Amino acid sequence: MIDEGYTKYQCDWQHAPALPAEVVAELNAWRNRLYEERLIGYYKRHGVGFGNVSVREGNSNIFIVSGTQTGHIPRTDENHYSRVTACDIDMNHVSCEGPVQASSEALTHAAIYALDPAIRAVVHVHDNGLWHRLMFRVPSTGYSVAYGTPEMAREFVRLYRDTEFAKEGVAQMAGHEDGVVSFGNTIESAAKRLLRYRA
Repeated sequence: MIDEGYTKYQCDWQHAPALPAEVVAELNAWRNRLYEERLIGYYKRHGVGFGNVSVREGNSNIFIVSGTQTGHIPRTDENHYSRVTACDIDMNHVSCEGPVQASSEALTHAAIYALDPAIRAVVHVHDNGLWHRLMFRVPSTGYSVAYGTPEMAREFVRLYRDTEFAKEGVAQMAGHEDGVVSFGNTIESAAKRLLRYRA
């Protein structure tokens, strides 16, 4: 069975109403664009979704992220997002609220936001061709580091400190085949950083 799509962190999820549609409108538009590009989707053979997007809320470390197991939905809306209110990477714990539980990669998103307050959006997609194209061209996490773990979250701290990740905003997840992550000061810039490698 593919090691993908399952939440590995401890989660304190408070079921709550969806955020207003206008709050997630731009994030959702880009999520749906990435779905159309087949960078977010669903592995039918294994029955799990892949890919997630998020934006920082205000000047805090709170962020809005697509929900776990929403990759199979062609057109998402405000009912498919969760608000992450707290993360403890060392304790492998996430607190979130909303109609769905936060993405299985919420810890990774949190770690990237903690790197720099200028980071306003994070995108995590899957594409085998893109993943191979980026090999040796962009910074890469370690081959032995699994997705959705504190170790993966810490890998992005290392990349930001020791590689061009801080400048380029794109990284390959070597131990998470097909996985690529980007960040930006808007969801548009984060998404376009990935899309330019597909041109």
